[in-house]
Amino acid sequence: MLRVGFFIGLLAIIGILVSGLVSYRIYEQEGVIDRAALTRQIDAHAGLVQERLSEREVLARVSAGAFQPSTAISSRALQPLRPSIYTFKTNFVVTGWIARLMPSDFPAAEAELKKAGFRNPQIRNFNDKPLDAAAAAKGVDVLMDVEPQDDNTLKLPGRAYDQHPVIGPTLAKASETGEPEASDPVNLSPVGSPLGVVLVVPVMKPETKSPIGFITTSYRLSLMLGNDDLSLFSVALRDPRANGGELVLDNDGEVVTAASRPEENRPEIRKIVFGGRQWALDYYPKTDTMQRALNHALVAGLIGLAVTVVLCSLFGYVSYNNVRLSREIQTRIGFERRLTAVIDELNHRVKNILAVIQSIVTRTLRHGSDIDSARELLIGRIHAMSNVVTLLSDSQWQGVKLKGLFDSRAIPHGDRIALDGPDITVSARAAQSLSLLFFELASHSDEGLSLVGKHPHIVANWTVSGEEPHATFKFHWEEFNTSVATRRPESDFGIVLLDRVAPEALGGTSKRYFTDVSYVYELTAPMATVVDENEMNRTGYISRTT
Repeated sequence: MLRVGFFIGLLAIIGILVSGLVSYRIYEQEGVIDRAALTRQIDAHAGLVQERLSEREVLARVSAGAFQPSTAISSRALQPLRPSIYTFKTNFVVTGWIARLMPSDFPAAEAELKKAGFRNPQIRNFNDKPLDAAAAAKGVDVLMDVEPQDDNTLKLPGRAYDQHPVIGPTLAKASETGEPEASDPVNLSPVGSPLGVVLVVPVMKPETKSPIGFITTSYRLSLMLGNDDLSLFSVALRDPRANGGELVLDNDGEVVTAASRPEENRPEIRKIVFGGRQWALDYYPKTDTMQRALNHALVAGLIGLAVTVVLCSLFGYVSYNNVRLSREIQTRIGFERRLTAVIDELNHRVKNILAVIQSIVTRTLRHGSDIDSARELLIGRIHAMSNVVTLLSDSQWQGVKLKGLFDSRAIPHGDRIALDGPDITVSARAAQSLSLLFFELASHSDEGLSLVGKHPHIVANWTVSGEEPHATFKFHWEEFNTSVATRRPESDFGIVLLDRVAPEALGGTSKRYFTDVSYVYELTAPMATVVDENEMNRTGYISRTT
């Protein structure tokens, strides 16, 4: 009996020790798994929210870049953008065109609003009260067109929003920076009363860099807070207004203001960027992951104390499975991170290319253009984009050689262009802009053949001057045997591309002119934006991890 008791006691001691060790391991492992699952879900939700907001901001930027109203006081200024607004399904509440008007513009603006059939064509304050004469003398920002047009929104045009307590400062900031700006949360009245934000995008005068007006789009804040009921967390938006607190969804799916939670209930925080400002999302776990892990550990310990022999025999198996499970979790986490990075990069590239193609199609097939000429230009421009995407795909988006952009299969008369310059590797973003630029130049270079009787002689050269990090890229294009009389004038798309889009994409400047014997185009840009080593390093990292 003593020996049996000793054996039972020894077995009990072993069972207690093994049970304690197993309980500890389960507690630790369950805690790691639950925290990892929670973190993955939070990161996925924050990434999805950022992607939604980025899509809307990119569309707003593209719309503003392609937006050229015939006159700032037009009450049909949004007409060219209406198909895009609905095609991309941006879940907007109201899109508006706000024009910057001086008092001398008021009669014409009121006539336009009356002609368009808006309810109140009088220029007035945002609250429908008369304008302050002193403030109006300096110019006001007046809503001239809205989409959609219904019983609620037809009342809005004619209102001046520069004195609005929320929208007014946002318009002023967008005017100052020239970039999209998002407002503080505001009730989107009179369209019901959902809480939302207004994205303001300035439409700039190319020659003065001052805005002629603003495209505004309002979105419900539920765009940031939408979430699955079965998720492991609840999400709240940190209220950026002075009163503080948090913004959450109620049971009806509407955004309401809630008081800040106790200090001990600290959330995980993710930062997102929208409209030039940073927003903070607070994520609160719905269950205490550590308490859940502790409960599992206690159950395992009690079972171990009851069946010590079985637990001892299973201990090795459980330990082995714990190690294997831990490795599988780490492997899956690493794979999901790499997959997320690849998907994010692909989404970024596809959205950029689609935005460029949309701009190409819109500009090329504008109203009144010759369909045959437009078709050839459209095919050529898209072919140029296809060629550069092929080159970038071959290099896994780590840049292309500059001379490769002059391939005769991508641009007209490429075999007759005399090239001179170092064969540098340019970034993906720079390659797309330069490819369209070279096609636009080359597509006009043979127009004078029937008049002068011989092909123009084309010379394209570029140099890199200065020392890093202030090196400068200078590109020079010159067509001899051509003149103003023999060379076809640039299209609207070509002018925008040559004078604004390409230089701005590279952070540089350009000029074009005729000499006595030639046509010249020159582009100067910082070498840092042409090469963009940060972009190449990022795509190189993604290529290595996949």
